[in-house]
Amino acid sequence: MKNSGTIIKITLAVFLFLCLLKMPYGFYEFVRFLSLIGFGLLAYKAKEENKNSEMIIFTSLALLFQPFFKIALGRELWNIVDVIVGIGLILSSGRLFFTKRNN
Repeated sequence: MKNSGTIIKITLAVFLFLCLLKMPYGFYEFVRFLSLIGFGLLAYKAKEENKNSEMIIFTSLALLFQPFFKIALGRELWNIVDVIVGIGLILSSGRLFFTKRNN
């Protein structure tokens, strides 16, 4: 499944952007679990493709968002992190949207 990484990235970006809205606390916990799993899968995929820089980035993001030992940044700073990571995910999956396809 070649585009599975892109699907994971777009899904995570959407959920991170939804975190900017006022949501119940359970939603944020769900996003943390989803992010841990999603970034973990992206790190694994990057490792398989020998993309060590991407592997380190995705592993770091999995650790940042993991729900077990929470990093208290405050709502405003988490919003900034969510936006930066969401934009980064969209840009890194941009090859799917901006490349020409040969028919």
